[in-house]
Amino acid sequence: MKSVTKRADSRGRTAHGRRARGRVVVLGGGYAGTMAALRLAPYAQVTLVDPSDRFTERVRLHELAAGRPEVSHPRARMLHRTGIEHLAARATSLDPDARAVHTDSGRTLLYDRLVYAMGSHTDPRGIGERAFTAESAAALHKRLLDGPGALTVVGGGLTGIEMAAEIAESHPEWRVRLVTGGEVGGGLSVRGRAHVRTVLDRLGVRVEEGHEVADGDAVDADAVVWAGALRATSGLAHDAGLVTDPVTGRLRVDATLRSVSHPDIYAAGDAAAARTPRAGALRMACATALPTGSHVAGAIAAELRGAEPRPLSYGFFVQCVSLGRHDALIQSVRGDDTPRERVLTGRPAARVKEQVVRNAVRVLHLAARRPGVIPLIPGIG
Repeated sequence: MKSVTKRADSRGRTAHGRRARGRVVVLGGGYAGTMAALRLAPYAQVTLVDPSDRFTERVRLHELAAGRPEVSHPRARMLHRTGIEHLAARATSLDPDARAVHTDSGRTLLYDRLVYAMGSHTDPRGIGERAFTAESAAALHKRLLDGPGALTVVGGGLTGIEMAAEIAESHPEWRVRLVTGGEVGGGLSVRGRAHVRTVLDRLGVRVEEGHEVADGDAVDADAVVWAGALRATSGLAHDAGLVTDPVTGRLRVDATLRSVSHPDIYAAGDAAAARTPRAGALRMACATALPTGSHVAGAIAAELRGAEPRPLSYGFFVQCVSLGRHDALIQSVRGDDTPRERVLTGRPAARVKEQVVRNAVRVLHLAARRPGVIPLIPGIG
């Protein structure tokens, strides 16, 4: 049930040669959890709890649905020689009073600090029984190969836009429709929305705005993709008595990303209801997962050496939207994520978007080799 990388030696020194000072358990091996674990490796005995032996690029799930053969990487290779223990199991309960995590492998992990980075999932309300989501991208791809028909994507946010464009381009034999209760790309600028509409029209996607869908099973289509709101995977935290947001499920944290109810627990990525003076509330995204994961690691490292953690400093810069393999939208935004009119489109934007996605994985590999460099990277450290 577990894989173990090279761990601390009998004198308590990690693979980086620094003395381990405290036990840190990281729950969740996505962008935020992986970054937090890698950056903490030189300073603590780190156990990363995640059932999968592979790291999945969640921002590529629409590509997986369309036919990309693989969007994941061997976790052992990413953690090689970091000193991090990977426990391939699921956390079943959390006992904050005992500082213990119980897992379905039978192991109980004790911690001095815990990082809650269990990510998010598509809000199940309204999905129905037959609709696919981004999380079931592999099953959706199999359905697309079964034969052409009519496919409806429910949700006009960035996830829905990317899914509709990707499928329409790669499977032109399918009739693709995008349905949303509001406006497609409502958070984009006028120019940004116009480009999205132009590309969707060119790809043959029929757009229906102002059409609320309460039940995915009621949609008249051969296949339905539900691209609704995300909800934090926080059942474990809620059951343990941690304070969470009743709407999003995200853990309520202070300016350092420390739980407001349990100061020895930090949250990062989609699981954290983080906010900064410049950005306001941080949206769920890879763009916020990496910096919050890095920040949590720095905060815990500071605590372990007796220093006071600094508050998170973060501001948005751009939004990146893929529109198939040959087009994209790079939307310039202000620090609070509101759109500017400046955009980049077409093939140049597609190349930028691809590099942004690749760089997310490159940064994680860099964190494994040289974790001390990560704080120097603008927008992440």
